[in-house]
Amino acid sequence: MDDHSYFDPAQDPQVQRIFNKLSFRSSPKNYDKEVAALFPGFEFGIRLVAGITPIEKGGPLDFHIDRPNGMHGWIINLTVDGQGKLFDGKNTTIVKPGDLVLFPPDAQHFYGRDPDADKWWHRWIYFQPRAFWKPWLQWDEEVNGVYIMRHREESRFSELFRLFVEVEKWAGLSDSLSADLAFNRLEHILLFCARMNRAEKKSNIEIDERVLAACTLISNNLDKPLTVNEIASHVCLSPSRLSHLFRKYIGTGIVQWRDGQRIQYAMQVLRVSNVPIKALSQMVGYEDPLYFSRVFRRHTNMSPRTFRERSLSMIVRSEGEQIDNALDKATAVFAAEVPLPKHSS
Repeated sequence: MDDHSYFDPAQDPQVQRIFNKLSFRSSPKNYDKEVAALFPGFEFGIRLVAGITPIEKGGPLDFHIDRPNGMHGWIINLTVDGQGKLFDGKNTTIVKPGDLVLFPPDAQHFYGRDPDADKWWHRWIYFQPRAFWKPWLQWDEEVNGVYIMRHREESRFSELFRLFVEVEKWAGLSDSLSADLAFNRLEHILLFCARMNRAEKKSNIEIDERVLAACTLISNNLDKPLTVNEIASHVCLSPSRLSHLFRKYIGTGIVQWRDGQRIQYAMQVLRVSNVPIKALSQMVGYEDPLYFSRVFRRHTNMSPRTFRERSLSMIVRSEGEQIDNALDKATAVFAAEVPLPKHSS
């Protein structure tokens, strides 16, 4: 970016807003959702959530996160100021501005401010990856099951910071297209990191074009019961050879990958429409609605109906908060423009 202040942590208005909220709250359970996500016990669920954690020495956020069993989703973390410390003993790892940390599901979380630093500010994104992202979620440097990537070059840091900010901006809105924009920016981050990781390895490995063709065929026909034999025939491979290449480059089986794509599409439809579950199951290639519900639950830990209800409640809550904010602003403006009458003595 041309304007360095855009990614200068000291200029981030969100940090001051968080500090203000922390100073006016007496108990973590009373924090609003922007601050609640910074404390243990916050329920992330399956929604994409993003934010910034500005840890200051001796401040209310100056504690270690300790999750021995990790989380159900992934977290990617970008240090923007100060230093953080991951793990102890032989696994001790220090992260500095520009460094990224990627926590897979179930990987141990143990991190906090580096005792030798006065602060550790880091941006983070919690997410459930789309199925075809899997090849981008394995980096060369790994510590105790957690991936590390160093990006000390200023131009790279600037681009990453901008993308993290945009993910949070779009993820904070309630409409489905904003959610898609948030995923788009997150995908950009993961592609950016995968490209840098590949460049650092100086590797020329590319995904086989026949595997990409198979992915395209599946994605364009999610409602059709294509067999592995039909998909393999389309890309001029034997079923066994295609299955081998698919696992090599995508990291999962063909049917499992297709299920993931179908569920991602079903989630999007559930967020924005009232299509009956039975009709939706056919839209994504499942003739049996009960089987569709089982597959959906396996991927999201909830039924399609529950997912729709929770998505709707999030939209209603968000709209209510927007109305409250608008009323607060209107009240402030009115009070400023129309001073209260003075009482005569």
